[in-house]
Amino acid sequence: MAKERVCLIGSGNWGSAVGKIVGQNVLKFPALFEPEVRQWVFEEDYKGEKLTDVINREHENPKYLPGIKFPNNVKAVPDLIEACQGASVLVFVLPHQFVRGVCDKLSNKIPSNCKAISLIKGLEIKPDGVTLFSEEISRMLGINVAALSGANIANEVAEEKFCETTIGCRSPADGEMFFKLFNTEYFRVNVIRDYVGVELCGALKNIVAVGAGLSDGLGYGSNTKAAIVRLGLMEMRKFGQTFFGSVEDSTFFESCGVADLITTCSGGRNRKVAEAFAKTGKPIDELERDMLHGQKLQGTLTAMEVHQFLAPRNMTAEFPLFETVYRIIYEGAPVESIVRDICI
Repeated sequence: MAKERVCLIGSGNWGSAVGKIVGQNVLKFPALFEPEVRQWVFEEDYKGEKLTDVINREHENPKYLPGIKFPNNVKAVPDLIEACQGASVLVFVLPHQFVRGVCDKLSNKIPSNCKAISLIKGLEIKPDGVTLFSEEISRMLGINVAALSGANIANEVAEEKFCETTIGCRSPADGEMFFKLFNTEYFRVNVIRDYVGVELCGALKNIVAVGAGLSDGLGYGSNTKAAIVRLGLMEMRKFGQTFFGSVEDSTFFESCGVADLITTCSGGRNRKVAEAFAKTGKPIDELERDMLHGQKLQGTLTAMEVHQFLAPRNMTAEFPLFETVYRIIYEGAPVESIVRDICI
């Protein structure tokens, strides 16, 4: 049987942390995987040098994950087509806004027996429907795509601090292969079939984190935040089961569900910026510029997209937490409504 050749598509903070795991694990299973792992790196300048040259010389990504060494078998490649040439396993771990452009370039260049897994947290929510990134990749490339999501802060994973993650995969054989590719003593993997639930949790939890941050900014304390987290989990479940009937209850108790929700509502940029919004009253775009160097906050954008999806269906009242976050951020509703208006 031919060995699997792995290519990582993406090399940011999370992509670099994943590269360390994958590079180590392919060497643990020499009968299953080729030893070299190629990683597509968007070429950038780093202190007067090409970033790929620095990564391949130092075995470290000093721009996005400084201080963490990669295995020597991980090779940075600046050309996407070259990086993916001959690959039988693609690991998508890049910002969601680049997915379509990457898939356009790879279209008709990937064999149909290739397998992929998406580590991208987010959804594309439009008034006419909800698109999972695993399904979009599958549609554009004509291959099977699994999903990985969990309570996985990249720096902590890279520092080998224990955590869990969830892989959603329809194929038992592919699920077993992905388990071997990602599971370590400190990064414990559980494989389930509900890839839809895995991806939904990874996106919707960001709205709840904004609600938790608003509560923190008002100084409401742990009891209030716990209520917001519980109500948010219920709305995540309801959204999934209303619009994706196949989503299973048990998925929400995996790392991709309640664990990631707890982590995101305790720390992370969505909670942090929402707290500052409640304290200062500054517009979100100003806080994004000051606190995130201009990067966009995922939770507020997802709240707007969910509202635009629910409103034409006259269903906003059925998701009071999601809707309240939207109204506070975009319609000027009082921040205090985060506790007044979140119950049906």
